[in-house]
Amino acid sequence: MRAWLSKFVQRKRRRFCASLVRTYREISSASVDELWQKVVDIADVSWHPLLKSTNVPYGLVPKPGLIYQAVTRLSPIPIRIFVERVNPQELLSFRVLAIPGIEERVTYKVESTVCGTCLSYSVTLRGWLSPLIWSFSRPYADRVARALVEAVEGATRQAVSRKRKSLKDGCFDF
Repeated sequence: MRAWLSKFVQRKRRRFCASLVRTYREISSASVDELWQKVVDIADVSWHPLLKSTNVPYGLVPKPGLIYQAVTRLSPIPIRIFVERVNPQELLSFRVLAIPGIEERVTYKVESTVCGTCLSYSVTLRGWLSPLIWSFSRPYADRVARALVEAVEGATRQAVSRKRKSLKDGCFDF
């Protein structure tokens, strides 16, 4: 009887489980190291359109198994984020545990290409609430990769302009 009941419950779960996968790619003129440093800095989420703040201290390097909380811009309710996989200078994978009925996996992949540095941002939603959540979060997910690349390139431009300014004001003033 138990075996039959467990098969019935598993069939029911499969029928209502939906999965949505979307990958966004951006090419950047910044180096792999610069992009990786911005992705790994999980305390600074100023570039992310959905996240407002985290409870992670600055400078903490994400390692597999790390669980931390983040607050979204849409609601004051904290969500839990689990660091799933880290390959240095290459891949960072998170699992977002917001509400029951939905599971979100976010993966950042940084690759060096002939055209520049490629940043891939992949979102996978699973669960019976995934179509509803996707309809609300899709406009924000569309902006994540572009905002990350712009944040890194903006910081690089500011550093270069400061360096040029310091060279102009340097030792050749007579």
